[in-house]
Amino acid sequence: MLGTSLPERSASRSHAMPPNPARNRTLKVVAAIAASFIALVATIVFLSEMKIISFGVAKLMLVALLGMYVGFGILIAIYRLIRKMD
Repeated sequence: MLGTSLPERSASRSHAMPPNPARNRTLKVVAAIAASFIALVATIVFLSEMKIISFGVAKLMLVALLGMYVGFGILIAIYRLIRKMD
């Protein structure tokens, strides 16, 4: 076919793409955020189970923690959007 054999054509396309450093950095940041959230939730649950804090306070702390992560996530998303517009 057009002067090239099939193995030569497939060999020219088989080179591996180099890893994207920006994507790897993003995955590391997401993993760190998820790990910190899970660690804080586990700490709150542990304190509640050990009766150091009451169940009501634990619920309040969990809701506040979730609100902070969502709120700061929205702020970061808006900041990145505005920065792209400049």
